[in-house]
Amino acid sequence: MEGTSLYLPIVVLLMQCSPSVPVTVSTNKHKVEVREFSDAVLSCMFRTERDPNPRIEWKKKGKDVSFVYFDGHFRGPFEGRATIEGATVTLQRVTQEDAGDYRCEISAPLDSVNLGETNVTLKVLVPPHTPFCEIPSSAVTGSVVQLRCKDQQSIPPATYSWYKDNQPMSPPRRANVTYLINSHTGVLEFKAVAKEDTGRYSCLASNGVGPAKMCEGKHMTIEDVNVTAVVAAVLVVCLVVVVCSCGGFLLHRNGFFSRHRGRSNVNYIPPPQEPQDFKHTQSFML
Repeated sequence: MEGTSLYLPIVVLLMQCSPSVPVTVSTNKHKVEVREFSDAVLSCMFRTERDPNPRIEWKKKGKDVSFVYFDGHFRGPFEGRATIEGATVTLQRVTQEDAGDYRCEISAPLDSVNLGETNVTLKVLVPPHTPFCEIPSSAVTGSVVQLRCKDQQSIPPATYSWYKDNQPMSPPRRANVTYLINSHTGVLEFKAVAKEDTGRYSCLASNGVGPAKMCEGKHMTIEDVNVTAVVAAVLVVCLVVVVCSCGGFLLHRNGFFSRHRGRSNVNYIPPPQEPQDFKHTQSFML
């Protein structure tokens, strides 16, 4: 007991001399992901050294830093649609406008370190919308054909799968398959379409957030090249070229172009002669 009583004053002295912990700020989740139109909880916990009533502020970072919570009130678009408990904020029915980086700031003027902060990133997830599909109504055998599918609004970006006659088209695994599917861009490309590629095509967009959405199917017909029509068109063009060439040759041969040049000189008037030339001619005549 005597030994313990000797050490007790030393322990008390050390406790009094040990530095106290300044204001500290933390969060239990730096990245928050929620579906659109649901509530988002942005956590913020703090501990101060001496100040019993620190100032709590929330800011949203972007091109300009804007206040979310300041002087005990929510500001701007968050007024009336957010609550705070301690320093943790709950945003109600979030949209894409709410997505971004947020900062919780705790100011404790009585502490040796009087400012602390933590950051939280909010990502708002959007389920797929009905994709926009580009499907040609017809194509010629042997040609390259692309079918396109795109959903601009889903977050994260949707992946795409194609259906023919309501049956899924598997990504090609054989070298002799004539089409390619890019599940990220939504492009279905035929290197050389054939008659058997005729059918009704549709595209499904999905991103795991909500139910997948499919565009309305559209029929694509693959037709053979009309060889007779192509040959006939070539013959007509050749015949026109031959007729024009022969006509030009005959006109040139008959002097049409020469007479045309001659007529342009019919009204030609020679320049008047000098007086001495006229006298010489007259004497010669005599």
